[in-house]
Amino acid sequence: MTLSRRLALASALLAPLALTIGTAPAAAQTQFTVQHALPLDSHTGAGAAAFKEAFERLTNGRFRVVPQRNDNEREMIESAQIGTIECLFTSTGPVGNFVPEVRIFDVPFLFRDTAHARGVLDSEIGQAVLARFPARGLMGVIWTENGFRHLTNSRREVNAPADLRGLKVRTMENQVHMRAFTTLGALPTPMAFSELVPALQQGTVDGQENPISVIVANNLNQVQRYMTLTNHVYSPSVMICNPDAVNRLNAADRAHFNEAARAAQKANRDRVTADEQSGVATLRSRGMTVVTQVDTAAFQTALAPAFAEWERTMDAATLRRIRDWRAN
Repeated sequence: MTLSRRLALASALLAPLALTIGTAPAAAQTQFTVQHALPLDSHTGAGAAAFKEAFERLTNGRFRVVPQRNDNEREMIESAQIGTIECLFTSTGPVGNFVPEVRIFDVPFLFRDTAHARGVLDSEIGQAVLARFPARGLMGVIWTENGFRHLTNSRREVNAPADLRGLKVRTMENQVHMRAFTTLGALPTPMAFSELVPALQQGTVDGQENPISVIVANNLNQVQRYMTLTNHVYSPSVMICNPDAVNRLNAADRAHFNEAARAAQKANRDRVTADEQSGVATLRSRGMTVVTQVDTAAFQTALAPAFAEWERTMDAATLRRIRDWRAN
């Protein structure tokens, strides 16, 4: 057989293989839907964006993360529970209805400052609470945050507990928060965040309470005139996932997932810190009256009956551990 004949035969034999290789489909992507309740340009949006960037990069694009906004946090949690979405970032307010142990972090004036709160959540105390999620059909992945909550309203400046009397205040669907405002003489009105702005516009409620980062991101200054830096509750948030979606990951991808979650936590906390530093000036520039000097002791004294109740109904030993926590 001549050389030219042998080359022609080899080309004929290799052609089908070349065709197969050339037309082979790209590796399939696995989609991860990640919902959060605030605009993309917010601390929750920053966390979701950081998770997307890191997880897609670390897995070489084999996973496609799709962030979505959903103002209804309870709905998001239920969706992760049944597996119609993979993950979400949510404040802990509605989480207590699914994992009651989370409510311990909602006790007013529990944390001294941001460093104290973050330290507790990242310690064995916070990890023990995350370990309670699987029994409820959920996976608590990592703690993020909203920051310390403050009061806004459209009727008057609030300088002391007595100024709260009779104010209709929107709260999360959270029994601890509602008990606190009832004790202070306000009229707590629980509702989903998605209903808040219309309720403020229509006068269904007079005010609400949220961290500066939430107030700024949602332009609540357009429907609220007064803000008081009460710092009454530190508001954690948490990344929650459907357990099956995470457990299906192989060991390498699970490590990438955990690294991406840590990136989300850092981006979220960095944005909250930035918002806290600039938020008061921003809201004042938008026309809000901001009361910065607050008699915290007066609010704590007014809440004494509620504190006594929480000591009876919650894990008093863990409350003491949280209050006494110090960084090593």
